[in-house]
Amino acid sequence: MLIIPVSFTLFTMASPSQLEIIDNAMFCNTKFALAYPDPDQKWLIRRHLISLHREFSSLCPIVDTYIHHDGGGVNLLKVDGYLYISHSLPLVRINIWVHEHYPHMAPMVHVNTDLTNPIRLNHPFVDPSGLTTSSYLHTWRPFEYDLLGLARNLVNIFSLDHPFYVASVPPNMSHPSYVSKIEGMDRLWWMLHYDMIALREDTNDEVEQLAALQGEMRARVDITDNMIIGLDHEKTELKQRVKEMTDGADTLVNWLSVNKVNLSVVIGGRVEDAFECVDEISTMKMEWQAEDDALEELLFKLDDALVKDVISHETYIKQVRVLAREQFFARAKLEKLNREGSSIFQVF
Repeated sequence: MLIIPVSFTLFTMASPSQLEIIDNAMFCNTKFALAYPDPDQKWLIRRHLISLHREFSSLCPIVDTYIHHDGGGVNLLKVDGYLYISHSLPLVRINIWVHEHYPHMAPMVHVNTDLTNPIRLNHPFVDPSGLTTSSYLHTWRPFEYDLLGLARNLVNIFSLDHPFYVASVPPNMSHPSYVSKIEGMDRLWWMLHYDMIALREDTNDEVEQLAALQGEMRARVDITDNMIIGLDHEKTELKQRVKEMTDGADTLVNWLSVNKVNLSVVIGGRVEDAFECVDEISTMKMEWQAEDDALEELLFKLDDALVKDVISHETYIKQVRVLAREQFFARAKLEKLNREGSSIFQVF
């Protein structure tokens, strides 16, 4: 905004009355004349400004250039000053611009702010630039609403939610049946505003949780896919092993048939029963060789149990000593039989 100098020095004369300031501004015919062409409009604005100043003496009219959104500027009256809210809340400096089409268009209200005293974040009535809105301005009615009613409404909404100060306790509100329609609408908007903020925060938290869950589910899907691929590979390998074992079984059955082995003995009893040793020495050698193989397998199982902490070191050492001793005697007996001759098997 640009402050117009030169002929407006009369507004800053030593202790001029507010009535003189308003009259001088209204009836200025120079290039700094106000953008209020209708004389009736000027008298209405004059009356409203006087009524406002009687109750809010800290709000003083001055002339300034208002820049519209299209870049055009017009000379308008604005009310500038500090608005008293309550003894427990700080003052609020405001600018109330009287629109060139007032009272058909509502005034424009701004809260003065700076870097050291910014507007509170997510304020329901004042945006970060200081532009202020309320139900009084939204429902503006020409010739029914005026500047005095607007100032009173600003006091009410700033008492409800101060633009710079966060009250330590909730505002003391009277029963809804005792408030005006405008004040009730402001309260409703105030509550809905913070409910929407809380809902938005809850929604954002839920979205973040769902996004994290989505990431976790995707990771689980990848793990599951890898498991399925692994199981498919294992299934293929098992089918191959089954095929190999089936082929081996068929080969064995064919061999037994060709060599006229008693299949009933093989199927109904032990495989060893299908064979008969030639003599007692061969029988003993077979039994001791089986004992040696069994002891060797048992030693491997003990090693595996020790690695998996199934048995203690003391138990492992004790069992190994016993088994090693038995394996030693079994191999010694096999060595003695090998020196006496080879085993001969006869298939029956």
